[in-house]
Amino acid sequence: MYAPLESKWSRYHARHCGCGRDWLTAHAIPAGFTVLPRGNTGYYALVGPGLTERVDESALTTNALWEAVTGKPGTQTWYERVHVTCRSLEAEAARKAENERIYGPRRERAAKAKTEPATAAQLKYLATLAEKAGRERFDAEFTKVVKGTGIEPRAPRERTATATKRLTKAAARNLISALAGS
Repeated sequence: MYAPLESKWSRYHARHCGCGRDWLTAHAIPAGFTVLPRGNTGYYALVGPGLTERVDESALTTNALWEAVTGKPGTQTWYERVHVTCRSLEAEAARKAENERIYGPRRERAAKAKTEPATAAQLKYLATLAEKAGRERFDAEFTKVVKGTGIEPRAPRERTATATKRLTKAAARNLISALAGS
C-alpha cells in the first residue's frame, strides 16, 4: 500500500495521539509493519500483517489504517480513501506492460526528437523569437539548451540562423519554450 503518509500522518498523529514521538517508530514498526521509505518525497510503503487481506478497499480510510497501526479507533473528521496497490509479481508485470503500452511510443518519439534535425517551422519561429528577444538573451538561452546535448555552443560571430540549424527537434522545442516564456 502506498500513500503520501508522512505529512498527513505526522499532523494526524500529533493532533490525536499526543505521545510526542514519531508515528512510524512509535506505532507502525511496533505493530509489525515494515516501513519502506521512498526517497525524500515523504511517501512510505507500509507492509504489514493483515493490511490488505479481506479488506474492503472502499472502506479503508485513514481511521481504519490508524486503528490497524495503533489498535485504537481513529478520530478523523474527514474521510479520504487510502490507495492500496497490489505489489504481487503478476500485478507488477501487468502494471509495467500497461505503462509500456501507454508511454512506450512517447519515449520512442522523444528519443527520436533528440537526434532528428529541427523542422523548418521551428527554425522560422526561432528566427522570429530571436529577433524579439535580442542577441544576449538568445545566446544565454541557446547555451542553456545545448548544454549536455553534444551540440556545440554558438560561436562568437556565428549568425542566429546558422546556429539554430544545428539544433535537434527536442533542443529547438526547449529553446522555443525558453524564449517564448518571457
